[in-house]
Amino acid sequence: MFVPLTFFDAIYDYEDAEYVIFGAPFDGTSSFRTGSRRAPDKMREVAINFETYSPKYDLDMTDILVHDAGNSFVSVNVDETLQWVYEDAKQIVDDGKFPIMIGGEHSMTYAPVKACYDACPEKDDFAVLVLDAHFDLRDEFRGLKNNHACVSRHIIDDITKKYVSIGIRSGPREEWEFAKEKGIKFFTADDVYETGIKEVIKEAMEYLNSSHIYLSLDMDVLDPSYCPGLGTPEPFGLTDREVREALRAFAPKTIGFDVVEITPEYDNGISALLATKLMREFIFAREASKRN
Repeated sequence: MFVPLTFFDAIYDYEDAEYVIFGAPFDGTSSFRTGSRRAPDKMREVAINFETYSPKYDLDMTDILVHDAGNSFVSVNVDETLQWVYEDAKQIVDDGKFPIMIGGEHSMTYAPVKACYDACPEKDDFAVLVLDAHFDLRDEFRGLKNNHACVSRHIIDDITKKYVSIGIRSGPREEWEFAKEKGIKFFTADDVYETGIKEVIKEAMEYLNSSHIYLSLDMDVLDPSYCPGLGTPEPFGLTDREVREALRAFAPKTIGFDVVEITPEYDNGISALLATKLMREFIFAREASKRN
């Protein structure tokens, strides 16, 4: 069940839509800055700033079948909230629509990933790509299994080992060792800087070798000079253009997408603007690939 709020250019009814945006305004396990629960509505607020037309793709957002379902109901309990978000995401997927979740903290990503996996007709082909500064490979953190610092670990353990992360630059020694011991494929932010985003995209795409990819964009993959309003900002990150390049490249192969970890009160709105713009770039890129 959703609380009705909408992006101004998501003008289509649910029944007619192909893409369904929904918010997951939960930040109950945030470990540094709280406030990502406010991000979905802040993104809706700032979206009015953008023109609906994309000159790169010669597409207008108002001609793309996008519906904003509003926000999922959330609880103070992360496990209960994940169940509710899963049920909402599963309904969207079961109705043959493309889910776009806006968080909220990164723990919420597990729910739409699971919904997309459960509905995927080729489970051996299902893969997950995460853009993130952090490994999120803890089994539990601060007594919570579903802490935001654990989401990638549980995706790998419970859902799929076809997994790649890009932008990594933070984590305790144990996570770095765990990733190497388990053969988890990742590219650090330094890898992107040294080899270039195009080469990293190429290698990640070849490794995943999938046309059923769930893409999760944790906004702290970006350097905080581009995106200061974050729950756990980490310097020496990716640029806005590098992230845009990755979204444009992978969008045609995706079956679900999310944007998480914006904390709007810690800046003047620039992070919500960037998150909203990147979400739109993703939609344009995916839609253009379908029409070509």
